[in-house]
Amino acid sequence: MEYRTLGHTGLQVSALSFGASSLGGVFHDIDEGRAIEAVFVALEGGMNLIDVSPYYGHYRAERVLGKALRQLPRDKYILSTKVGRYGQDGVNTWDYSGRKAQESVAESMDRLGVDHIDLIHVHDIEFQASLPGGLQKIVDETLPALVELKAKGLVSHVGITDLQLKNLRWVIDHCPKGTVETVLNFCHYCLCDTTLEDNLDYFESHGIGLINASPLSMGLLSQRGVPAWHPAPKPLVEACRRATEHCQAKGYPIEKLAMQFAVANPRIPSTLFSSANPDNVRRNLQYINEPIDMELVQQVQQIIGNQMGTTWANS
Repeated sequence: MEYRTLGHTGLQVSALSFGASSLGGVFHDIDEGRAIEAVFVALEGGMNLIDVSPYYGHYRAERVLGKALRQLPRDKYILSTKVGRYGQDGVNTWDYSGRKAQESVAESMDRLGVDHIDLIHVHDIEFQASLPGGLQKIVDETLPALVELKAKGLVSHVGITDLQLKNLRWVIDHCPKGTVETVLNFCHYCLCDTTLEDNLDYFESHGIGLINASPLSMGLLSQRGVPAWHPAPKPLVEACRRATEHCQAKGYPIEKLAMQFAVANPRIPSTLFSSANPDNVRRNLQYINEPIDMELVQQVQQIIGNQMGTTWANS
């Protein structure tokens, strides 16, 4: 496993990291014992960054992950969770107030069985953009509340997450320098969208550690295909389907190519993928340790063609 420096945090993070959203049964029902095993396999394979959120499975992911973490030495992993996006009884809720942010961190630590969070992110800030106070509330209230917890030693580093790169940059530009230490962005550095690459100079100039997520673009780049809820426009879905079939004909699963592509850029410190299946974790670890077929990458991106970089609203 290759390790890279996460911005100015000083943290050395694995090029491929473990996203725990699947532990919440977000995509389908899970076997809890197998899900916990998936965490162990990830760490045994060299992944040291684990990312979760209260929102995933409406608190379930944190609870299941906590059962795994209670069996592991605290110095064996870097733990990231989030504030701002929640849910109960199948209903999504949002609260970006400073009070709720601090309460949320305490509740997450309880569920996870830890007394310290390495990375705390404000989750999907674009939802606050449409709420009273807009993104300015993230700047004036949410982030200062987390910085206060940092001063108390409860969290080590503070960051933000979103699908929309423009929102991430807006908040960074309106915060005191150094407030935002890490950024988590998804679906913008993968085989069908490399928009994140255009923003690397910006993030590096601000000393911000970058975490890339969803190398399969939420299922677009998979033989299983997109779930019914996927927000991607139909032309992009169709283009990715053709690319998937091309890889199949070559005997090279598109999932393998996608994982290899996502971790190959040394300027992106870490890429998150999520699975509650330990066999999938082992398979992806094997994928990234094999050489990538860059000629096939070019063929896939030619097939995707003018749909490259097509994005969508968050949901």
